[in-house]
Amino acid sequence: MDPDSFRETFSGLALGNVMAAAARDYKKEMLAKGKAQATTNEEVDLDELLDDPELEKLHAERVAALKKEVEKREVLKRQGHGEYREITEGEFLGEVTGSEKVICHFYHHEFYRCKIMDKHLKALAPLYLGTKFIKLDAEKAHFFVEKLAVKILPCVILFKKGIAFDRLVGFEDLGRKDDFSTRSLENILKKKGIIDDKKRDGSDGEEDADDCKNRRIRSSAAQDSDSD
Repeated sequence: MDPDSFRETFSGLALGNVMAAAARDYKKEMLAKGKAQATTNEEVDLDELLDDPELEKLHAERVAALKKEVEKREVLKRQGHGEYREITEGEFLGEVTGSEKVICHFYHHEFYRCKIMDKHLKALAPLYLGTKFIKLDAEKAHFFVEKLAVKILPCVILFKKGIAFDRLVGFEDLGRKDDFSTRSLENILKKKGIIDDKKRDGSDGEEDADDCKNRRIRSSAAQDSDSD
């Protein structure tokens, strides 16, 4: 099991034990404060709570669910999810049919806009494990370029269960400008249903690099204006 999976499992087990740990800590605190002789009406049978079959059942269910989630993530990673990878034309069919959701970027290594798209897709790939992110050199994939009618690059084609159902051509959906943010691309991919419409893994309150940079620029400009 890789370090990330181990940490996730360990964290989950800790959550599953939280009630039992709280009960033990409470009991120790009561004894330390000399309140072990509380009245019968005020006493709490913590030993019984620790041995509660319902609590044990909830813990077991939580552990089982966590193990299942870890196993699912491991299967997806073995299928190439979680990273932005380059494939060959010979691997293309196996890659797009081997996962339920796939994003494939047809690119040219000398095109500046293809490099921009690369940057954003690379940033999103680790955040949406349920979707496979790959790229294919259009110059080395003439058969599929023709078969899929790829005429303008960058061209990002979206697949579900091996079937191409939508695409992004150039930067038409991104304001036709080069300085769009990763979040803008993310939102478009969510609307198209190729990535999950939920918070990104580990990204609560997190800004992408472009948003953070723009915020700093605005803040600096405002400070300069105030000092004039």
